[in-house]
Amino acid sequence: MSVDTGQRRRLEPDARREQILSVAVRLFGESGYAAVSTTDVARAAGVARGLVNHYFGTKKDLYLEVIRVMLTVPGPAIAALPDGDLRTRVDGIVSWYLDVVSRHSRSWLAAITAGGMAGDPDVDLVITQAIDGAADAVLTAVGRPSPGPALHAMARSYVGLAVSTAREWLQRGVLTRAQVHRLLAATLLTMVEQVFPDA
Repeated sequence: MSVDTGQRRRLEPDARREQILSVAVRLFGESGYAAVSTTDVARAAGVARGLVNHYFGTKKDLYLEVIRVMLTVPGPAIAALPDGDLRTRVDGIVSWYLDVVSRHSRSWLAAITAGGMAGDPDVDLVITQAIDGAADAVLTAVGRPSPGPALHAMARSYVGLAVSTAREWLQRGVLTRAQVHRLLAATLLTMVEQVFPDA
């Protein structure tokens, strides 16, 4: 979404909220939590600071929403995965994930590392919930939508691998996208075929 930083435009409430959130994602990704104020977000979004507070509450509440949106796999993304055999669906979810993290790499990296807020219980809770949601999304994508505790734990472990591998690519530059894709797709396929049945 393009952000109008000049003259203010009238937007529907949902569109205005998304515009503010989009600006916050960018600013927190570029500068981290401590360096960004709600005034900065309001200025960059071309709105009054009171409107940021109206939609999101405090700066911390806004930051929690940024983390949530950056780390949550939306239902429509799973619904839009290609039909086909397991290999096709695994390839689809890995491609989707790599597209998202590369498109928003700075913001995603800031979110996954808590952007200077690591250890904060509210931030940790949002990250934990996002990892749980990502595990659910992976299981749904591979046809295991109602897991028991062991299967869900295995899916959470896969999400941890996906996060670490993406960081090797985006932050450290050690792996290429193609290498990350092959690693994540092959690992998930192996887990589904050879490990998940034991759970």
